[in-house]
Amino acid sequence: MSAVEGTGSRRAGVLGHPIAHSLSPSLHRAAYAHLGLDWDYQAYDVDEAGLPDFVRELDPSWAGLSLTMPLKVTALPLVDFVEPMAKLVGAINTIVVQPVTDHLQLVGANTDVHGVVAALAEGGVTRATRGVVLGGGATATSALAALGRIGVTRPIVAVRNRGRAGGLLRAATKMGIEPRFVSFDEAPAMMADAQAVVSTVPARAGAEVASGLVGSVTSEAALLDAVYDPLVTPLGAAWREAGGTFVPGTRMLLHQAAEQVRLMTGRPVPIDVLDTALTSQ
Repeated sequence: MSAVEGTGSRRAGVLGHPIAHSLSPSLHRAAYAHLGLDWDYQAYDVDEAGLPDFVRELDPSWAGLSLTMPLKVTALPLVDFVEPMAKLVGAINTIVVQPVTDHLQLVGANTDVHGVVAALAEGGVTRATRGVVLGGGATATSALAALGRIGVTRPIVAVRNRGRAGGLLRAATKMGIEPRFVSFDEAPAMMADAQAVVSTVPARAGAEVASGLVGSVTSEAALLDAVYDPLVTPLGAAWREAGGTFVPGTRMLLHQAAEQVRLMTGRPVPIDVLDTALTSQ
């Protein structure tokens, strides 16, 4: 699935609340410049209540939308078609706008799964059987799907409140994945035996887990922290100190953004282009 390429100027944007911190505009604009596209990309502060109206006002000048919290689940009923992986995960972070004869077709996709897989590969993990996910929200569900892609069918999922992880559990069932839920207190011991760990919790919550890490982990074990502010989170620093490989959240960000560009423009962009844009911030 890819967008119908426009011959002239088009626009796209990232929606969320809050949104001022987003790095997406710099990444997508750099991609457009590299591809020679006269396109614009802006950040829009939109909450769950405002999303339906925003989507309703889309016109053929739009190529697509990137979605961040808290809109990844809210957007599902607003699109005409949801890609299979996104349907399994139950969350979309991308809407591709496809003009057809007399209307717009909106396609929902999830590039977070791709971003997690690619980021873990950068950390040296392309296959695994033992994995841990911290958190139970939409990003955690994408992380669960990503671990399933590389072979982890019985992951450990650490949550504060299992009652809030219903969406994750339903998605896991559809994907044939059997998660085992544990508390945050139990997470450090589970992480020590893991080959791949993905944290989707805020840096402060990750710091609580970091304080429980004892001993060492193998250098082949990779931790991806989806948080990228700070670049090296307390959990990432502790993991690296324990001997493991730490992958910052910016790597996931770059890969999922590159996939969004491909879906919206129909053309791939080298990850180095986005990396250069990120480091120049």
